[in-house]
Amino acid sequence: MNEKSYDAIVIGGGPGGYVAAIRLGQLGLKTLVVEKEYMGGVCLNWGCIPSKALIYAAGLAEKVKHAEAMGIRAKGVEVDVEKMQSWKDGIVKKLTSGVSSLVKGSGGAIVMGNARLTGVHTVLVEKADGKSESFVARKGIVIATGASPIEIPGFKPDGEVVVTAREAVSLRKAPRVLVLIGGGIIGMELGMVYQKLGTKVVAVEMLPRLLSGIDEDLVQVVEKRFVAAGGEVLLGARAKSAAVKSGRAAVEVDVGGKTRVIECDKVLVAVGFRPNSQNLGLEEFGVKTDERGHIAVDDQLRTSAAGVFAIGDVTGAPYLAHRAMKQGEIAAEVIAGRKSNADWRAMPSAVFTDPEIATVGLSESEAKTRGLAVKIGKFPFSASGRAMAVHETAGFIKTIIDADKGQVLGVGIVGPEASELIAEATLAIEMCAYAEDVGLTIHTHPTLSEALNESFRHALKEAIHIVNK
Repeated sequence: MNEKSYDAIVIGGGPGGYVAAIRLGQLGLKTLVVEKEYMGGVCLNWGCIPSKALIYAAGLAEKVKHAEAMGIRAKGVEVDVEKMQSWKDGIVKKLTSGVSSLVKGSGGAIVMGNARLTGVHTVLVEKADGKSESFVARKGIVIATGASPIEIPGFKPDGEVVVTAREAVSLRKAPRVLVLIGGGIIGMELGMVYQKLGTKVVAVEMLPRLLSGIDEDLVQVVEKRFVAAGGEVLLGARAKSAAVKSGRAAVEVDVGGKTRVIECDKVLVAVGFRPNSQNLGLEEFGVKTDERGHIAVDDQLRTSAAGVFAIGDVTGAPYLAHRAMKQGEIAAEVIAGRKSNADWRAMPSAVFTDPEIATVGLSESEAKTRGLAVKIGKFPFSASGRAMAVHETAGFIKTIIDADKGQVLGVGIVGPEASELIAEATLAIEMCAYAEDVGLTIHTHPTLSEALNESFRHALKEAIHIVNK
C-alpha cells in the first residue's frame, strides 16, 4: 500500500462531488475524486437525466396519439420501448463520460473504489481488484456520497419484479400493471411515464394525499390528469407485502379498514431515501450525524471534524441535484481560502409529472402558518394564448406576496414548462423583488412566461387577461 498526496479529496462523483472537484481544479488545487460505482452519481445514471428522457419520449408519444384536435391524425403510433431505452442509455453514457472529462480537464484525478476515512487528512480506498491505496488531503476532504432508496418490510427489491427507481428507468418493456408503493415525486414521475406507454398504474400512498409537502391545489391538477388516464389512487393505505410468483406479484394493501390484494407485473418501491453515511469511518474522527445518518454541516459546509466537509443529499433534505452542485462550489471555495457560504434565499424544486409542478419560496399554507398576511395572484394557463397554441392549458401559476410590503414570498406553478418558468420566480425572491418589479417587467409575447407576469399583476389586482376579483 502506497500513499499519495493531494490538496483535496472528494468522496463521491455525483452532481455535488464532480462540481466540487471541477471548482477545486479551477482554483488551482490538486484534487482526487473517489467514486465507488460510476461518475455522475444517481442523477446522471438512474435519476434526474434518464427519467426526464423517458418522460419526454413518453409524453411525445402521448401527444402524437391525441393530436386530432389540432388536425393531426396519426394512426397506428407504436412505441418501441427497447429502442427508447437504448436512446436514453446513449444520453447517459455521453453525459457520464463528459463529467469524467471535465474533472480531468480541470486537473483532477479519478480513482474507482470504496473510500473510508483513516484520519482527518487521510482516505483509504479499497479497489475492485482487492488492492488498497491510501491518499492524503492537505487542505480538505469533501464527503459527497449521496443517498440510496429506502427499503421497507415486505418489499425487498429483487431487481426484477420488486424494483426501485434504479431498475424502473431501464425496463425494456412497459408492464401491464404497475403498483407504486409511495405516491411521492419519484413514484408519480415514473408511474406517469409507463401510464403513457399503456400501463395500468395503481398508486398506494400512506398519507392523506399524493405528493405530500406540495400545495394541494397544485397537486390536484396532476392527480386529476393521472386518474383521467386510468390511474388509481389509494390514499391512507398501508402496503403490507408483495408475494412474487412466476414473474408477477400480489401486493397486499390495507385501505379503509379492508385488505385488498392487487395483482401486478412490477412493484416500484419509492418511499424515500436514506443518506449514504455508513462505513465511511465518520464516527472515529468526530463527524456528527443526526438520527437518520445525515451529516451535520454549517453554512460553509464544514462538518464537526476540522478539514472535513459534506455536501448534497448526505447532508439532508431537500434532496436536489442543484442544491448539491451549489454546495459543491461553496465547499471548494472555502477549502481554497475564499469567502463563501450558503446564503441563498431561494431553492427551487420541480416535479416532472404531467403537467409539471415547480415551486420556490413559501407556499400559501407555509406563509399563513408563519402568521404572515398574504395576497394571492393566480393566472390559469387556459387564459394563455401560447398555452392554447401548444395545446397545454391545464394548470395555473400562483404567486404569494406579502400583503403589507408587496415583497415576493413564493411561487407555485403547475402546467407546461413549469420547471423552466420557475427560474424567473427564483431570481425574484433571490433579489428581494416586489410584485411590482415583475409586474412592470415586459415579457415577450406570445410566451408562457407572460402567465407569470399576469399572476404577479393579479396579486396586485392589475391583471389584464383575467378579471381581478
